[in-house]
Amino acid sequence: MEKFRLESDSIGTLEVPAGAYYGVQSLRGKNNFHITGYGLSDTFITALAYVKKATSRANYEAGVISKEVEEAMIQAADEIIAGKFRDQFITDVIQGGAGTSMNMNMNEVIANRANEILGGELGKYDRCHPNDHVNYGQSTNDVVPTAGKLTVQLLIKDLLTDLQYLYDTLQAKGNEFDHVIKMGRTHLQDAVPIRLGQEFRAFSQPVLRDIKRISAAVEELTYVNMGATAVGTGINADVEYVKNVVRILSEVTGFEFKQSPDLVDGTRNLDSFVWLSSALKTCAVNLSKTANDIRLMASGPKAGLAEILLPQQQPGSSIMPGKVNPVIPEVLNQVCFQIFGNDITITKAAEAGQLELNVFEPVLFFNLFQSIEILKNGIITFIENCLKGITAQEENCKYWVDRSVGIITALNPHIGYKNAAEIAKESIKTGVPVAQIVLQRGLLSKEDLDVILNPFEMTKPGIPGKALLKKNK
Repeated sequence: MEKFRLESDSIGTLEVPAGAYYGVQSLRGKNNFHITGYGLSDTFITALAYVKKATSRANYEAGVISKEVEEAMIQAADEIIAGKFRDQFITDVIQGGAGTSMNMNMNEVIANRANEILGGELGKYDRCHPNDHVNYGQSTNDVVPTAGKLTVQLLIKDLLTDLQYLYDTLQAKGNEFDHVIKMGRTHLQDAVPIRLGQEFRAFSQPVLRDIKRISAAVEELTYVNMGATAVGTGINADVEYVKNVVRILSEVTGFEFKQSPDLVDGTRNLDSFVWLSSALKTCAVNLSKTANDIRLMASGPKAGLAEILLPQQQPGSSIMPGKVNPVIPEVLNQVCFQIFGNDITITKAAEAGQLELNVFEPVLFFNLFQSIEILKNGIITFIENCLKGITAQEENCKYWVDRSVGIITALNPHIGYKNAAEIAKESIKTGVPVAQIVLQRGLLSKEDLDVILNPFEMTKPGIPGKALLKKNK
């Protein structure tokens, strides 16, 4: 039979498993919030432990805790950072109380482990107390937002690296396909020729802008409100602790954090998280547009555009033999849809705070961290399982160019808009190619048409066949 110990708080007494490193307040949080079934993310747990490591050092340097307790708390925090005790973090990721339960879960695990290191018993807290030592000079209201900002720093590096990888891969595909002429389309109707390589390089440019936008938003999240305690006034935090804690946090994490210039503002407002979410949403908009275009260009393989061929990843139908679907662009679309929804939740959570504190950080963080993680995963899946293996269907691309009336645009300077429009209508109605109708009407010679209707020349700035203008006039 499992053994229990009794622990008390201001609400009353609960039985806590005897071997648990969490305590009564963590257990209350677990019991109260059966919401998502998801626990705190490993990265957020690591970030919280880093914050507690920094506060332990800062409080020791301020002379408010002993060296012995500081060392035990730092050892406990380091063990958590190294991946130990993850099963001791038992609260749901969405919870009331602005994250008090997750903060106390960390406080209790560190306190119990520190007591153990110091020769004490779990649940006694006589050598190291969750509130009086681990949480000294702090509040959930400065610890949790700071841990959230640190989590972003820990997560975002891989995302930015993957976005750069996406940009490089799209550029490489652009170079690979630069010789392939295809029809450009506007309003889903034939327009004028374009090179497939130009389209893939165009896919890459928003990615560069996304990298810049996300990086700028992340930079703003280097301002933290540690030292603010409950409402930003710093009550119960030693002045030396307040002065040093952010510097120490930077030292122990390797990220350069700065103290918010106004700690009251830093405690009540979450607009920096909204900016980052907006940048992630913008990136998702761009990627979903790219996925749409890829799926459309790959439509077919016989009755669609079939301008590109995607690598085959899995059978596409349980009823239609041989069918293969564009599953990787489809999943990228769905990742982007999820990020759109997350952004709405983040926006509402940031807006819904009142007065000195926004209590909705738990749901904001859940959605923000998910957006970063799934965007990263979606990008890598798209690159490795789709983008790198795309090939051009050059004959199909040529087929559509040869049969399109869009090339008539190049003839405007030579035969006039009215003549060109009439020829376009006749070609659409009869199926006779544009060039053949022009020859039948005696408007241009075959030699001139070969120059003017050179598809490659139509994909560059300038007037196709400009040297012939005087002759044809």
